[in-house]
Amino acid sequence: MEQKNTNKANNIENEDNLTTRQGHPVTNNQNIRTVGNRGPATLENYDFIEKISHFDREKVPERIVHARGAGAHGYFETYGMAGDEPISKYTRAMVFQDKGKQTPVFVRFSTVVHGTHSPETVRDPRGFAVKFYTEDGNWDLVGNNIKIFFIRDAMKFPDMIHAFRPDPVTNIQDSERFFDFCANSPESFHMVTFIYSPWGIPANYRMMQGSGVNTYKWVNKEGEAVLVKYHWEPKQGIKNLTQQEANEIQSTNFNHATQDLYDAIEKGDYPEWELFVQIMTDDEHPELDFDPLDDTKLWPEDKFPWLPVGKMVLNKNPENYFTEVEQAAFGTGVLVDGLDFSDDKMLQGRTFSYSDTQRYRVGANYLQVPINATKKRVATNQEGGQLRQQNDKAPGQNPHVNYEPSVLGGLKEAEQTGKEYTPEIKGKLVRESIDRNDNTKQAGETFRSFKDWEKDDLISNLVNDLSMCDQRIQDKMVALAEDADEEYGLRLREGLEKAKTMMNDGTSKNPLGNKDAEKAPDQAIEKGHEADPY
Repeated sequence: MEQKNTNKANNIENEDNLTTRQGHPVTNNQNIRTVGNRGPATLENYDFIEKISHFDREKVPERIVHARGAGAHGYFETYGMAGDEPISKYTRAMVFQDKGKQTPVFVRFSTVVHGTHSPETVRDPRGFAVKFYTEDGNWDLVGNNIKIFFIRDAMKFPDMIHAFRPDPVTNIQDSERFFDFCANSPESFHMVTFIYSPWGIPANYRMMQGSGVNTYKWVNKEGEAVLVKYHWEPKQGIKNLTQQEANEIQSTNFNHATQDLYDAIEKGDYPEWELFVQIMTDDEHPELDFDPLDDTKLWPEDKFPWLPVGKMVLNKNPENYFTEVEQAAFGTGVLVDGLDFSDDKMLQGRTFSYSDTQRYRVGANYLQVPINATKKRVATNQEGGQLRQQNDKAPGQNPHVNYEPSVLGGLKEAEQTGKEYTPEIKGKLVRESIDRNDNTKQAGETFRSFKDWEKDDLISNLVNDLSMCDQRIQDKMVALAEDADEEYGLRLREGLEKAKTMMNDGTSKNPLGNKDAEKAPDQAIEKGHEADPY
């Protein structure tokens, strides 16, 4: 292909090379810029900010991801302990102190990829977002039902969602696009193993796990920090569906999970989850064969036990779906004192993206909408913006002073009593993947942990979709499976070879995991009943 860039000393740029909207050639579309390859990220990541902020604004006004959702009100009750130890040893966050204290919450469950009225039986991660209205202000714990994710670097998030969403030409989800991305992003293989198993279709929202997915930090009064992972475990038990079972449910009700949640609360059968944390010292942990900041990895429970810290009960349905569930806005950056960010590169990218999306989707004053507003006092110097409803002024504040510092009756800084957490950051600014990036070991462990029927469903679903994909994509996925586990790879290879001999003339343009879905248009014509015009 003709080379257009004459400055060969800097970049060799062809017509099919990526650029930013400024026309700058993109030489690294895999990694954001960080201090060392573990992070943290830096604010001057222009390529990433342009990419993610445009992605945040792709759809109006529906959420770009997590559009289909259901929600409920309730409370979180703290145990005041982390396992057998006082929780104050690890965090000074007030929401966790004082055994028995209850904090109001609002929870939104969702599917990720498809639109507002898509079926709740799709093969897809499920969002699990909790807004805590704490005495120190709001805390949002934003996660999914699966405890890991497809990617470990926020730079790839728009690409991932683009590949998973419907084709921009046909507006039909296409498994070849899904696997094209995943086969060429091998870190996704662990998540693919979960999503293509029955874990990819939870039976409903009440009977699914939740996870913060990312690695966070807790900080105590002495300014000491630990790494932490959050896990919600449903007291109703866990139930998942096979593809066939999901299809049968979808044929009669595509709102079944929303209905299940609403009906259970309406009749007083309040769903409950227990919150567990895993705790790790705040360092790189070179003794592990994975990086604790890598959100494609699980922390092994035998090394980092689950410590119960509280429970959540949902006991009130929304009074209006739009004003509460649809306008509810969450962000991974919404933390309170005693909770902090780790250098997890996905977390740092999400922290910009989520709140940026809400300001665009709901408006600059989205935090004045009642469902998002804190239940404690608010006093800011912020002004104007679309649909502003009130001034965030303190009693007695001079209304002429909307800046700080001032001696004329303006707002003043609060005094911090807890010792500041001041991690030392040292390293070169680079655009690199983390060092310990084994992409298949934990996928193999997960496969071996599955029951036989879960393995069967996983292989069947993978074969159904991969058999319709380009041979190069099939080869890469089989290689990943073989590297993960001998049985996994053998069964996937044999399944694809058998599918070839059957001369399947289907298409990849189907919802994920749905075999023969391409026959539906013809079946609708064949089964349709003729009618006379009127």
